[in-house]
Amino acid sequence: MRLILLGPPGSGKGTQAGLLRDKFSIPQISTGDLLRSAVSEKTALGMKAKEFMDQGHLVPDALVVDMIRERLQGEDCKEGYVLDGFPRTLIQAEKLDEMLASMGEKIDEVVELEVDQDDILIRLTGRRTCRSCNAMFHVTLKPPKVEGVCDCCGGELYQRDDDNEKTVLNRLVEYEKKTAPVKDYYRGQGSLKTAGGSGSMDEIFERICTLVS
Repeated sequence: MRLILLGPPGSGKGTQAGLLRDKFSIPQISTGDLLRSAVSEKTALGMKAKEFMDQGHLVPDALVVDMIRERLQGEDCKEGYVLDGFPRTLIQAEKLDEMLASMGEKIDEVVELEVDQDDILIRLTGRRTCRSCNAMFHVTLKPPKVEGVCDCCGGELYQRDDDNEKTVLNRLVEYEKKTAPVKDYYRGQGSLKTAGGSGSMDEIFERICTLVS
């Protein structure tokens, strides 16, 4: 099972990808996680990516494609995977198809999550991340037991640079400009399906499972 989840920042791709990972016993591959790891480790790629991420811009295709190519060659990807946050541009989508064709593989399903912009702003600007273990919380939707303190490890919670309102709005503009054509690409292939991204986590997951089962 090789899946792609599309959707704007804050649409819940990460959460739903994690549920799909558990249901189908396949790895969840998040470009966001890969890039943040590179930033945390202060690799050359990570430092370059950080410049774009802090401004709310998408990381250039060449950097992301190389990272994904290496990840898909992992042994745990042999039986499939769920791509969370990739591809984000038409070039990435085309490169992914070329990459998979050379491996004798193809994407099975592409699901887009649709969420209103106002809901996305509430979700992202209220999000808080643990500096130590990267656990996610929300000031109103999922508050920690102690304000500013991670329930999981006791680490400090903070608002990421790319979660302030101005940057979130920039990210949404970037998404519409660069990622929307990806939907047309997969729609042209007849593989794009849409699921409403509002409601409870279980309700959204049920909608997705109906589409990919």
